Amino acid sequence: MAPISKKDDGLCQQTCDHPDVVESVRQAMPDENQQQELAQLFKVLGDHTRVRILNALYRSELCVCDLTSILAMNQSAVSHQLRVLRDARIVRSKKQGKNVLYALDDSHIAELIKIGFEHVQER
Repeated sequence: MAPISKKDDGLCQQTCDHPDVVESVRQAMPDENQQQELAQLFKVLGDHTRVRILNALYRSELCVCDLTSILAMNQSAVSHQLRVLRDARIVRSKKQGKNVLYALDDSHIAELIKIGFEHVQER
C-alpha cells in the first residue's frame, strides 16, 4: 500500500463499492461493548505516570514503597494510579505481611507494554 501524500488528504479520489469486503469486515468486528472496553483500556494506558508504573512492574513485582522510590513520587499519588490500574484489571495486588505487592495482571498486559515500547523505539 502506497503512503498517503498531503495532496491526497487520505480521501478516495473516486467513489467505489466493495460490498463483500464491507460485510466481511462488519461481521468480523467485535461488538460495540467490547470496542468500548478496548477504548477504555487504551484510555487508562494513555497516562504518562501509569506508563512509568507499568514499565517498572514489567520488570518486577513491587510494593508501593518501591514504586515511590523508583518514580520519585509520593505514596498517595502512586497509590491513586495503582487503584486506577487495578480497577481496569491492568495490575493485580496481593498482601504479603504488612505490604501489598503489585504486578502486571497477566501476560496480555506484559505483551502490550513490550510491543508498545518496541513500536516507539523503531525508526
